[in-house]
Amino acid sequence: MYRILIVDDEPMIRKGLQKLVEQSELPIESLRTAENGVVALQRIQEERPDFLFTDIRMPKMDGLELCARVAEMDADIQVVVISGYGDFEYAQKCVSYGVKEYLLKPVNIKGFQHVLEKLIRNQSKVSSESFVAVTKLEQWAGRMEQAVWMLQQEELNGVVEEIQAELKANKLKLNRVSDILQEIHTLLHQRLNVRDVYFMQGELDLTGVMSEEEAWLRFTTTVSGYLDELRIKRKGKLKDPVEEAKHYIETHLAEEVSLEEVADFIGLNPSYFSQLFKQSTTETFVQYRTRRRMEKAKKLLQQPQWRITDISGEVGYADHPHFTKTFKKYEGCLPSEYRQQMGIRS
Repeated sequence: MYRILIVDDEPMIRKGLQKLVEQSELPIESLRTAENGVVALQRIQEERPDFLFTDIRMPKMDGLELCARVAEMDADIQVVVISGYGDFEYAQKCVSYGVKEYLLKPVNIKGFQHVLEKLIRNQSKVSSESFVAVTKLEQWAGRMEQAVWMLQQEELNGVVEEIQAELKANKLKLNRVSDILQEIHTLLHQRLNVRDVYFMQGELDLTGVMSEEEAWLRFTTTVSGYLDELRIKRKGKLKDPVEEAKHYIETHLAEEVSLEEVADFIGLNPSYFSQLFKQSTTETFVQYRTRRRMEKAKKLLQQPQWRITDISGEVGYADHPHFTKTFKKYEGCLPSEYRQQMGIRS
């Protein structure tokens, strides 16, 4: 699928070129137009085209300056200059800006088709040269996820520097670097949300980047932002959130600890925490809390110095009959009967 931008100040020529593109049966993702170089640059910043057809003489910003600006962007945009016979010498100045194709007015279908075929061949060559294996992207994203998860800023910086060095060695153009950074970010974002259910909201916006430095700055800022966000949500804790929750429950068995209270302590949304806890332990929060209370009650019942009424309060039941009922449901006998089975009379 190709993206094409046609730039000409004459509406009839723009429409004519649009028609030629449509007749070519080329797989088109988008076909847009602009009436001068200023508008064209805005269009390019919104969406980088694969092919740019531009007139030479236009108001506000002519085709020559537009070609110079596109060359500065270091983007893989294949530019075709459209000129009249009188402008041909002028148009040849665009060679220094990487323009290799020309169309003379009036543009005929045969000449246009010939140029289009050359653009497609060049595009295929560029795509193959800038290929980076998906497995490589997944590997980078995996290492970055681990660094973010463990709040390891230096490790995260190291992975980013490694990616930057490899892409630089491949001498990739700005647009391809941006595409790769976007792909890595998408993989990282998905991994973080699936693994932690922290519901990370970050988004990498590379729209309108004019240099590779700017693209990298936006990328590193975004991924480091995930680490900072995670640190805040965990309140600086490196432990697994479910293990943190278990520890909190264990140390507060004598209290009426709620799911919402524990979720707030570890920095998770209650509904997501509930899902995560069930997925990790195969028990609901209430089931786990009840089981741990009953296990502690059994240990205390095995110690003669503890009165049963005191034990009920020690494991979080202010209502003694409720404790007795729950214990029988869990163990199959009353607390007093359990103690008798242990050979303890109270």
